[in-house]
Amino acid sequence: MSDEAGSERTCIVTGMKDVPEAMLRFALGPDGSVVPDIRRKLPGRGVWTRLSFETVNRAALKQAFSRAFRAKAEAAASLAEAVDALLERDALQSLSIANKAGLVVAGAFKVDAAIESGGVAALIQASDGAPDGAAKRAQVLTAKLGLEAKAVARVDLFTSRQLDLALGRANVIHAALKQGAASSAFLARADRLRRYRVREADATTRTERGGAPADEAGTLGRPTKLAEKPSG
Repeated sequence: MSDEAGSERTCIVTGMKDVPEAMLRFALGPDGSVVPDIRRKLPGRGVWTRLSFETVNRAALKQAFSRAFRAKAEAAASLAEAVDALLERDALQSLSIANKAGLVVAGAFKVDAAIESGGVAALIQASDGAPDGAAKRAQVLTAKLGLEAKAVARVDLFTSRQLDLALGRANVIHAALKQGAASSAFLARADRLRRYRVREADATTRTERGGAPADEAGTLGRPTKLAEKPSG
């Protein structure tokens, strides 16, 4: 069994502590390779890092995994990218489940109609879609809900192609999530992906200016824009 249950874990790079749900677990494979365990279910002793692309990248470059496991641990140079891909796939699979549960509508007109009927948990915009389209959906939402529109999550993590595959439709640019357990599960996974991609400098700057830390943004019931993957 894994060591997922319990109290706070310590990041092997920064030394910061947090609950397992806010961090990343890694296991040691039989061949000595470092294996991302995003669901925290792999057997054996695990080590932990911040939910951060930059932190995972530093851990791989500085051989922090070998020190943490107290054994030779081979971390691929592309480990941070591999974690990103796993978190992204996990979120898209969750979106597909929400769609199969009948909680997703796609297309600008259907999204606007869903907003008018009420019960929208989130708006989804393809990352390669036109900005004015997202602005129009936001206007419809604000006209319907007023200040309460800020509590509806906005997700722009995925390309139109990725949304097509997840939803089994063509040319998806706009979609909306209805309230439901499967929608909440997707938003939680999408938020983990968003937080993983937030640059540490951005998070620090935001905190110093008096805003909420980036790792706290994107939770259900708060205004959020789920950012795209950092470049470089």
